[in-house]
Amino acid sequence: MSFLINMGKAITLIAWLMMAYNLVMPFTGNIGIILNILLGITCLMHCFQVAIFHMLFKNLLTLRKQDYLQVFIFGVFSLLSYRRQVLAQAKAH
Repeated sequence: MSFLINMGKAITLIAWLMMAYNLVMPFTGNIGIILNILLGITCLMHCFQVAIFHMLFKNLLTLRKQDYLQVFIFGVFSLLSYRRQVLAQAKAH
């Protein structure tokens, strides 16, 4: 499972880099427009995931700004990592 989470994070990072590159050096044609739309949708979805993260984990973990940033960047893959961390804590107690 850890391999899949890390692979998902790597693919998500590549997608972010492509969308950011498109902002600096826009691709020609429809691909540039599509990447801009995807960037907007990705930002909205990841903001929603940050809100979910805060509601679910604020009482279970000590959250720092970098935790929120990780969830914003990597989305569901970070949520799965933090879920595993909470489950491991629950087993320890």
